[in-house]
Amino acid sequence: MTEVAAILAVAINKLPTAIVTVREGARALDPALDEMAKVFAMPRLRTLRHIVIPQLAPYLAAAGRSGLSLVWKIVLIVELLGRPNGVGFEIGIAFQLFDVTRILAYALAFVVVILAIETLVVQPIERRASRWRLRTA
Repeated sequence: MTEVAAILAVAINKLPTAIVTVREGARALDPALDEMAKVFAMPRLRTLRHIVIPQLAPYLAAAGRSGLSLVWKIVLIVELLGRPNGVGFEIGIAFQLFDVTRILAYALAFVVVILAIETLVVQPIERRASRWRLRTA
């Protein structure tokens, strides 16, 4: 399995769920805010930045968070079944050798990386996207 095939497998698996989540967010957009933007003749880019994206932010965060929770599992399986390297491959080898210590070491390292991504990337983006809610409360 090539790198492109592995990435495509992950994308095909996660993309529909993310699209549905964002679509539901788009359905929940407040039409009154869109009407207000039209009345005040806001440029489309400004409307997108100040009205649409802030309303979609919770849905984008949910899609990102659920994506992160699912994608790492898919990556491990893809590496386990079809790649000659990677954490999933190494866990598979350790499993075949009944090396529990190695399995736990790789698993814990992977969990630390995923938690670091959540803490250092996803949460700051979500806080920044929803900081306007703090000012209006």
